[in-house]
Order: sequence, then C-alpha cells, then structure tokens
Amino acid sequence: MKAILIAGAIALLVSLLGTRVAITTLSRRGYGQEVRDDGPTTHHVKRGTPTMGGLVIILATVIGYSAAKLFSLKHPSASALLLLFLFVGCGLVGFLDDFIKIVRQRSLGLRSGAKMVGQTAVAITFGMLALSPWLEDENGRRPASHSISFLRDIQWLPALPTVLAVILIWLIVSGTSNAVNLTDGLDGLAAGASTMVFGAYMLVNIWQNNQACVNTGGPKCYDVRDPLDLAVVAAAITGACFGFLWWNASPAQIFMGDTGSLALGGALAGLAILTRTELLLVILGGLFVMVTMSVMIQVSFFKITRKLTGTGKRVFRMTPIHHHFEMLGWEQVTVVIRFWIITGLCVAVGLGIFYADWVVGAAT
Repeated sequence: MKAILIAGAIALLVSLLGTRVAITTLSRRGYGQEVRDDGPTTHHVKRGTPTMGGLVIILATVIGYSAAKLFSLKHPSASALLLLFLFVGCGLVGFLDDFIKIVRQRSLGLRSGAKMVGQTAVAITFGMLALSPWLEDENGRRPASHSISFLRDIQWLPALPTVLAVILIWLIVSGTSNAVNLTDGLDGLAAGASTMVFGAYMLVNIWQNNQACVNTGGPKCYDVRDPLDLAVVAAAITGACFGFLWWNASPAQIFMGDTGSLALGGALAGLAILTRTELLLVILGGLFVMVTMSVMIQVSFFKITRKLTGTGKRVFRMTPIHHHFEMLGWEQVTVVIRFWIITGLCVAVGLGIFYADWVVGAAT
C-alpha cells in the first residue's frame, strides 16, 4: 500500500511542477495548438496555447512508478511493464500526430490511416506479449486472458483462439484510445474524467489483490496476475492527471494533445484487459462511450439521409457532443463540470456493481 501512495504522490508532484516548466519551454519554442476552423468560435482564442502536455503526464507516471519500485525494493511485474509499454507506445503515436500539427501549422496531424497503423502496431505487440506463455507466473497466470470478461472472465463463454483474442485486444485499445482523444476537446474535460476513472481502477486493483484466488479461493475470487502492481501504475497515472489538471483547467494554460489523450486511452484499455474487466470499462468510462457514440450517430445519420434525400442531415449541431452543448449556448466550464458529474456517476455505478457482485457471492 505504501508503494501505491508513493507512486501517486511522486507523480502528482512531478506533474504539478513539470507542467509549469513545460508551459514555459513549449511557449518559447512556439509549440502551440492549432484550432479547427469549423469549431465553436470561442475556441479561436486558444490558438497558440502550448500543447503536447501529455509528455509530462507520461514522464510523471514513469517516475512515480519507478520511485515506488525503488522504495519497495521489488522488481517491476510483467503486467505493470506491459501496461507502461502500452501507455508510452500510444503516447508516442500521439506525439507524432501533435508534432506534425505544429510543424505544418494545421489542425490535422497524422493521416487517419497512419495513426491507425501506429496504434495497431502497439496494440498487437501488447496483445501478443500479454497472452504469451513466456509471461506466465508460478501459478500459471498470464497477464491477459483468452476469455471475454466483465467483472472477471465470463466462464460460460468459450475461450477465444489467440488470433481472435489479439484482435479483440486491438479493438479495445484502438477504440478506447480514440474515445479519450475525442473527449479531449474542452479545458480539463479529459484530464478530470481520466483522473476519476484511473482512481476507480486503482481501487479495483487493490480489491482484486485482497481477494486474489491464490490467497482466499472461492467462486468470487479474482484470478488476476499482479493486481497490486497494476494499482501502483493506476495510482501514478491518477496523480499525474491530477497534477496536470491544475494547469489544464479553464482557462487552460496547456493542452495534453494527442500525446496525452491517446496514452491515457491506451492505459485505460490496458487496465481493463489486464484486470479482466473489459466490459466494466464501458460503465466506468461511460462518458468516453457517450462522446464516441455521438460522433458515430452523427456520421451515420448524415450519410444515410444524404443517400436517401440527397441532403445530409445532422442529429447534433456539432460533434463530439460537448461541442453540441457549446453551440446551444452553454458556457465551457458548465459543460465540463456537468460532464465530470456524469463521469462520477458512471464510476460510482461501476464500482457499486463490482463490489455488489463480490458481496452477493460471499453471502451465498
């Protein structure tokens, strides 16, 4: 438990102080954000605000986790290293996207195909390693499972062949990383929501460690490899996001950019996969699902109506959905706070379901 506190505290401190340094450094180099011309006009004043702040989140997380390992004098676990690989790998793809935007002075960076290639390479590498028998522990547990999971592996569903399991992991990683990326459109929105969801996963990891099958047994135990070390990583990311939010809250002095949003989305996907809670992520990350669905609905409805009537129609004034509420006249801060409330409710429901399942199982 001390390692969890140390990782969170160190990451928070590094992020809080490091972001201030990053703002100054990035401003001097002219690494400012480009703003889409078709977006809300209130966003035009943000043009030139330093971006790529996600680098600080990544650095703070790695430093926080490393400090916790040095304090505890324990080797990093395979699960934690895989999660950090996914976190940093997705962040690298986002960094290339951000850097191209800055160099070419436009709101579009990597082409969608190139970005997907990068995400696919990272996700497939992660999936193959996580399912590899080489990373089995002394109890025969691998970091990831071939089964689909909700609160644990769903036993009545057949295990997937390795190829299909890797494809599923790729879908979860690419979908979640892009969902957080879409949510990162207002000051503090993605950082605040991510803080809550990663904090929830830290609690899930701690509970899984306390009720691990190797210690307690029973039908409601958790057969997860390295849950306590995953909690350390989750605590580090939570602290890093919290420290970054100090500078990213409205009016934002720095943006995380795709560097941060893709990294955070990848880490969320990794936690869901490694903790056997893939479908629970849909609840905990309900805000990210809502934002993504708004874009899918808008695009699909536009294409269908254009094909049927010749004129494409829209469900929302603008997507992602947080921009729709801006176009309705809501203040940016109002949208962010209300979306944080939605995230808090989703996290509360998700954790409630997770805990209630164990209580019911223990009682029977």
